[in-house]
Amino acid sequence: MSRFSAVDVITTKRNGGVLSDEAITWLLDAYDQGDVAEEQMSALLMSIFFNGLSARELGTWTDRMIASGERLDLSGLSRPTVDKHSTGGVGDKISLILAPLVAACGAAVPQLSGRGLGHTGGTLDKLECIPGWRAVLSNEEILQQLETVGAVVCAAGQGLAPIDRKLYALRDVTGTVESIPLISSSIMSKKIAEGTGALVLDVKVGRGAFIKDVDRARELAHTMVGLGHAHGVETVAQLTNMNAPLGQAVGNALEVTESVEVLRGGGPSDVRELTLALARLMTKLVGIDVDPAKKLDDGSAYETYRQMIRAQGGDADAVMPVATIRDIVLAPEKGVVQSVDALAVGIAAWRLGAGRARKEDPVSATAGVMCLVREGEKVEKGQPLFELHADDEVHLESGRVTINGAVRISGEARKSSKLLLDFVSN
Repeated sequence: MSRFSAVDVITTKRNGGVLSDEAITWLLDAYDQGDVAEEQMSALLMSIFFNGLSARELGTWTDRMIASGERLDLSGLSRPTVDKHSTGGVGDKISLILAPLVAACGAAVPQLSGRGLGHTGGTLDKLECIPGWRAVLSNEEILQQLETVGAVVCAAGQGLAPIDRKLYALRDVTGTVESIPLISSSIMSKKIAEGTGALVLDVKVGRGAFIKDVDRARELAHTMVGLGHAHGVETVAQLTNMNAPLGQAVGNALEVTESVEVLRGGGPSDVRELTLALARLMTKLVGIDVDPAKKLDDGSAYETYRQMIRAQGGDADAVMPVATIRDIVLAPEKGVVQSVDALAVGIAAWRLGAGRARKEDPVSATAGVMCLVREGEKVEKGQPLFELHADDEVHLESGRVTINGAVRISGEARKSSKLLLDFVSN
């Protein structure tokens, strides 16, 4: 019989105590085996939400999540390995551009990605708009593609940090998603198990992000960077402004189209700016002395993207599907755009059909929002602000109602906000 009990572990953390390594290991193993009830783990997650975890507790918690499953071995690849993880944002299609770009520079990029939930989009949902493209690959296929193409964007295997999948679903329904130790252990356990040698974290902060406050985002970045270093993964973090949507396109097929525009040397300036900033961090971490901008502008990144899509069964030349219904939202007055609310735009895209409330919900490939104005731009009364895309009138009306008020206009001059906010390396 175990000398631990779930109730004792819960009350220790509830009362602000520190859990032993043995208690954490026992608890996570027992939960994984079904010997700790969901309501008991829910109580512990809420206790952690309010009282946190010490650095030692967090390290042990993360170690146990990693040890609960398999680890990919990328050591046999001829290229240095480096990955990027974003904490989630509105219009954040960076992975689609970044993985082939950094691969074109000479690295291997194992982008094991997820699906969208709520107002933030999922990389896999976007790529599944491409006919024939496969999200699920075997470990052998991942390794082969990394060696030959240099980039893979696919679903994380069921064997990587399996405890995290159970905890993630529970956090989502218990109001504990925003806990910094729980976010950190969730992200880093999967990335460390993935086997990459280096990692760049894109920590979003602002209205459209899970973390709204810069100081908390900085704390999250420091925590994750520390976990990476403790596990031998060279890790840095970039704090990125997510008050406004990234780029113009918010929605699955719309974002694929915009990503291809950037890969071909065009596209919105903010998407290009963030892509190149992250690419430069990634190449620097693994000692590659290549300017990513050249690979973006000379077509190398686009060709690597095409190879990556074809390697996973996709038609890289397919025309993206388009929505059957479109509607334009017009400016109610003349003035200067003070803000474009990323959260409101993200929720509108979700209501239009581009997102899901539960993991098992279907998503529309074509639904979404095109943002036609940016902060600091002058607009006339009646000028288009947004183009809404939907598959039916019901979804269109839901999105239309949600997006009202997403743009704030006044007569005052307004400078655009900085996109890159801070950098964390320790």
